[in-house]
Amino acid sequence: MTAKTRWPPLHIQMLIGFMIGLIGGLIVYFGAGPDAPWVVALTTYVTGPIGQIFLRLLFMLVLPLLFAALVTGVAEMGDITSLGRAGWRTLAFTVGISAVAVVIGLVAVNVFQPGAGVDPATAQRLLAQGAGGAATILEGSPASIGGPDFFLEMIPRNVVNAASENQILAVMVFALFFGIGLVLTKSPAASRLQETIEGLLDVMMKLIGLVIRLAPIAVAALMFNLAALFGWDLLRTLAAYVGVVLLALGVHMFVVYPLVVRFLGGMSPIAFFRGVQPAIVVAFSTASSNATLPTALQVAQDNLKLPRRISRFVLTVGATANQNGTALFEGVTVLFLAQFFGVELSIWQQIMVMFVCILGGIGTAGVPAGSLPVVALILAMVSVPPESIALILGVDRLLDMCRTTLNVTGDLVAATVVSRGEPRLEAEDAGVPPSLVENVEALDRVDQRPPDAAVAGPS
Repeated sequence: MTAKTRWPPLHIQMLIGFMIGLIGGLIVYFGAGPDAPWVVALTTYVTGPIGQIFLRLLFMLVLPLLFAALVTGVAEMGDITSLGRAGWRTLAFTVGISAVAVVIGLVAVNVFQPGAGVDPATAQRLLAQGAGGAATILEGSPASIGGPDFFLEMIPRNVVNAASENQILAVMVFALFFGIGLVLTKSPAASRLQETIEGLLDVMMKLIGLVIRLAPIAVAALMFNLAALFGWDLLRTLAAYVGVVLLALGVHMFVVYPLVVRFLGGMSPIAFFRGVQPAIVVAFSTASSNATLPTALQVAQDNLKLPRRISRFVLTVGATANQNGTALFEGVTVLFLAQFFGVELSIWQQIMVMFVCILGGIGTAGVPAGSLPVVALILAMVSVPPESIALILGVDRLLDMCRTTLNVTGDLVAATVVSRGEPRLEAEDAGVPPSLVENVEALDRVDQRPPDAAVAGPS
């Protein structure tokens, strides 16, 4: 019998590709120099096109992926009507906690400046090198992020035309409204349409997964180009970037979440983290929110003792929509690469990047490396070549595992917060008849009145 060839896991393959490209590029940088004719020919006609093929495949799929993921994430709020305030609290929590995450990331990048210090002339050379390949993406992007024209461009006159011109933010705004329309429309035809869009999302996620399998070769080619041009400066800058991302993720995980659990969820942070340990382990090892969903559902019910209807609703929606770790990562990465290439972003522009990252967190597929296409398109909006994501591809697996852990923990935090103050659902889960639940709620309302109101009235 012929033994089957066993390939190492994809993240190991990407690491191998990263090391091959990095070492090969450094050898060329110190041996021949970046200006040697054969080096120019190699990067122009071999390694450059290989990386471009990978990136173009991502760009080809990103618009339908983002549209389907964002529509599905919003449309899954369809239970808002039946869950009442719980649904709206979930939506508000998702937007609010994602905004906090992105703010933490932006503050960390501005304070530590991980992308600063690169020789401007060298950065401009790489900027010019990638500008040609990014031309098709940049053509449909806003001229600048800021001012009234930017808000006008967010609302497309023709969504088909906006999609053809790669106006990513306009398409995302349309997808947001489309998802809200599905929530508000209660008809069999609308339900079938939602199922069709969910099917489109499944297909796009499958295709993205197939394209990501080419990443090891693309990482090797793209890293070779970067190392051959930047040399040792690349390693220092990359290490600083990883440190800032991990610091921002750690602050959100171990400072923001415990405060939210304690004061908004009414639960001890120690008890919470002890209960969610199984989900954290699965999230870190798989780097996929979707793959962790069954474990998250189990710990929410068995360990945290949350109402089943609340936890199922919040965690299912959160696997796609409540990805604040991804939003944080996208914001840090965009600003880091902007610093790397000397692209100055005003505070207003950074706020708009934060807004796009929040939407991107909702519209990012809950699969490994699902945020990379979103990062590439946000880069195009701030006039940084999307090809520059090659700089972070080699270390993305570690960061993906960490941000997925933050995403899944955030979903469980959301379920804890939303579950607080929902006695009706808790009682229904325990099998208490609805009429008795209403009587208990009425008594609770009487108990919560001020003392004077309780004794007022006819004696």
